[in-house]
Amino acid sequence: MKNSENILLNTFDISPFDKIDDVDYKPAIEAAIKEARLEIDAISNSIEEPTFKNTIAALDFAGYKLDRVTSVFFNINSAETNDKIQKTAQEISPLLSEFSNDITLNESLFKRVKAVYESRHQLDLTREEFVLLEKKYKGFARNGANLSEDKKSRLRKIDTELSKLALTFGENILAETNKYELHITNESDLAGLPESAKEAAAQTAEEKGKDGWIFTLEYPSYIPFMKYAENRELRKEMALAFGAKGFHNDELDNQKNVLDIVNLRHERANLLGYKTHAHFVLEERMAKTPENVTRFLEDLLEKAKPAAELEFKQLERFAKERDDIDQLQKWDSAFYSEKLKQELFELDDELLKPYFKLENVIEGVFTIATKLYNLRFVEVFGIPKYHRDVKTYQVFDEKDNFIALFYADFHPRAGKRGGAWMTQFKGQFIKDGINERPHVSNVCNFTKPTASKPSLLTFNEVTTLFHEFGHGLHGMLANTTYPSLSGPSVFWDFVELPSQILENWCYEPEALALFAKHYETGETIPMVLIDKIKKAANFQEGMQTLRQLSFGILDMSWHAADPSGITNVKAHEEAAFENTKLYPEVPENCMSVSFSHIFQGGYSSGYYSYKWAEVLDADAFSYFQENGIFNKEVATKFKDSILSQGGTEDPMVLYKRFRGKEPNPEALLKRAGLIK
Repeated sequence: MKNSENILLNTFDISPFDKIDDVDYKPAIEAAIKEARLEIDAISNSIEEPTFKNTIAALDFAGYKLDRVTSVFFNINSAETNDKIQKTAQEISPLLSEFSNDITLNESLFKRVKAVYESRHQLDLTREEFVLLEKKYKGFARNGANLSEDKKSRLRKIDTELSKLALTFGENILAETNKYELHITNESDLAGLPESAKEAAAQTAEEKGKDGWIFTLEYPSYIPFMKYAENRELRKEMALAFGAKGFHNDELDNQKNVLDIVNLRHERANLLGYKTHAHFVLEERMAKTPENVTRFLEDLLEKAKPAAELEFKQLERFAKERDDIDQLQKWDSAFYSEKLKQELFELDDELLKPYFKLENVIEGVFTIATKLYNLRFVEVFGIPKYHRDVKTYQVFDEKDNFIALFYADFHPRAGKRGGAWMTQFKGQFIKDGINERPHVSNVCNFTKPTASKPSLLTFNEVTTLFHEFGHGLHGMLANTTYPSLSGPSVFWDFVELPSQILENWCYEPEALALFAKHYETGETIPMVLIDKIKKAANFQEGMQTLRQLSFGILDMSWHAADPSGITNVKAHEEAAFENTKLYPEVPENCMSVSFSHIFQGGYSSGYYSYKWAEVLDADAFSYFQENGIFNKEVATKFKDSILSQGGTEDPMVLYKRFRGKEPNPEALLKRAGLIK
């Protein structure tokens, strides 16, 4: 195929999904790497004196075509993959890793960057330019530019291997998820399940050409089963299957991958002069050191554990009284928690779901964004899409300026990994006087519509949609000059603030009234249900906090110490969980081998950031509450100080500019009901 025939190598603004063939990706990426190398060579071999413009700015814009093509490819690999795409990912990841190393280990390029960096205080730089210069210099220094040749060679090998391992890890989990099904033919085994869950399972069985009902490990199927199925043995079977993904000592097993990843990360950190991978990562985070993270987690643990233990005892008593359960197991957790919540608050998801039709929730989050930030969302139908489920919207401001293109992809399918995330097909930046606007995507796995009902969301799915849309706003409202500082390109423990703060509106009557309307009658959600949502907001908050903290502690246990002595993944995990454990250990299950956040995504040494950002979001939302949740002045400050600024300044400086002070951790503890 000639390059001119490959649509990905033509200049494009909107991603041309309708014209891309799977075979286009590899040659396009190979050609884009060659083009990017020429751009890098032009900078590093320039005979001109190095300046901010010809070295630092030029470097930030170099490889733009490669960035566009790879963003399309890796987003497809997450949201609509297949065997061909996965094979291509394994083939191109080493090429991209090598290219990245060729930049950071390029001596003549680093020499030019260093020359500009060393004269930075004599240069008349804007705040954003100064931050970009520091980021570029650190990017080289922190990734091997000062290493000897033999160490540079080893670094290259490590990075290539890590990129392959992360892909394999994720492919194994997707394969495990797709492989399992619970096929039920006896209707009595469905006792307790709501009609919506049974109808969806019947639809899945029909699609697979089978009688009866099929439940899978995809969240919209798995969670209702665990929450409502009276059959304890079947709940156990499902829970064991879910918890054993990547833990079967077969070709899809991830135990060796986990050990290889953590040991290579540790070796890489040592090679670069850092004590551990966590020390390397956290140098560029608000938390700064593993010691600070550990202190933060332990402080929250101290406050949350007593509450969690009391809540667990309450749950044990309830299960004993209801069903004579002597020992609560992990597969009982969601079931009895849901039953207890119903008893305490007369509230359950099936009562709420009719008020949360997906289309209404989407319209609701758009309306809230309009009231806060003067945005207007228009669904468009001529935009190429990678799957028929995807919806596309153009976003405008109050002056009808085009702000962003927004993709929404909300339902599970075989080619999509689990979970929910925000991503971009094109980032925002300003070049040659043109403000290039971003193309942002939210990808989730929500309950599908059935033959008789539209997609009706659980309240947890509603908060997930708001969470990802908060990330989306961070991308859409970006307004910086340089691509690498734009939108969500911020410190990892700051990136969750825009997403987590938006979840707060889901609990506010004034916001719920905008979109929580019964899908059949159009009736607005009754105030009595809103009151119950508010009252139930802190239900088992101690247990939920303990669970989140356990994940952060597990993450640090893998990355904040030398892992070379770890030979048994399960035993290591049990030791890490010891101080946060409520339920008996399940020998057949292991979380680490499917902990995609830290072994496939970017959260290694960073899982604590969810809780860290909760401190920020609780404090920030209290500012809205003090002035009105739709107060334009506060919303404009949040947009101008945080959402539009990306990584152009230290996060705490940005936060204090918005809030007028540093965040108060007590706001989180009070909201969670952990302190009065």
